[in-house]
Amino acid sequence: MNKITSLFNIKYPIIQGGMVWNSGYKLASAVSNSGGLGLIGAGSMYPEILREHIQKCKKATSQPFGVNVPLLYPNIEEIMKIIVEEGVKIVFTSAGNPKTWTSFLKEKGIMVVHVVSSSVFALKAQEAGVDAIVAEGFEAGGHNGREETTTFTLIPMVKDKISIPLIAAGGIATGRGMLAAMVLGADGVQVGSRFAASTESSSHENFKQAIIELPEGGTQLTLKELAPVRLIKNKFYQDVQQLYEKCPSKEELVTLLGRARAKRGIFEGDLEEGELEIGQIAGLIKEVLPAKKIIESMISEFEQAKQEVALFGF
Repeated sequence: MNKITSLFNIKYPIIQGGMVWNSGYKLASAVSNSGGLGLIGAGSMYPEILREHIQKCKKATSQPFGVNVPLLYPNIEEIMKIIVEEGVKIVFTSAGNPKTWTSFLKEKGIMVVHVVSSSVFALKAQEAGVDAIVAEGFEAGGHNGREETTTFTLIPMVKDKISIPLIAAGGIATGRGMLAAMVLGADGVQVGSRFAASTESSSHENFKQAIIELPEGGTQLTLKELAPVRLIKNKFYQDVQQLYEKCPSKEELVTLLGRARAKRGIFEGDLEEGELEIGQIAGLIKEVLPAKKIIESMISEFEQAKQEVALFGF
């Protein structure tokens, strides 16, 4: 047992990222049933769809699971009401001020974890009363912090500032990566991209195939004027770069982005015009696997790497 397994009452300190259009109840329950902590991603769900996924997840697993909630969600009051009504015990919050909802959730007996991209925000989250911190580095897929701090730099900096449990995220998909993050001070890891390319992920098969075919350097952080996001370099990404050559206004970038661009790419499988969010670690992902196999492989590699490190004899 360590701080994370004790906090969530799970077997392994592995949390599945609550990724938009990937993280439905099938993935969350599969991860929880395999000893990790599964998260339903509320960011791509209308309130009643979220309720349906929570109810189905409760039927699919007897193990702990949680919900990831971007705090800038337009229906946030309704989302929080559903989470309380459905008896969710763990909420991961991101993209907003943790002071806004942490005390409300804690009063309802719900554990709260907040995602940050800097030690400054980690301290603010701790002061807001969260139970743990996810420190997410620049390598991660999807929306990132503006600081562009890498995971291996971020983890020890955050560890130095906080006293609550710390979860590392960004660029972690293997047991070796997990061990490295924990040596640097993390108590557990949050894994996104590896689970995006899982059998149970709700993303389109086209997107999963794009992940496992992605070469090293196949993603880039862009759209920093709106909200920094790491994308696969597809046609839409190239369109964004061409627009940048004309020094566009924020409004022109918003117009190009349009509506539901991530849904179009990740969920509907449009690899040309869709917004394909994935982390740098995709270059290491070579096959779509069941969540159970992913966790088993990570733990096996983690244990092997620990033994190898012990042999150094320093």
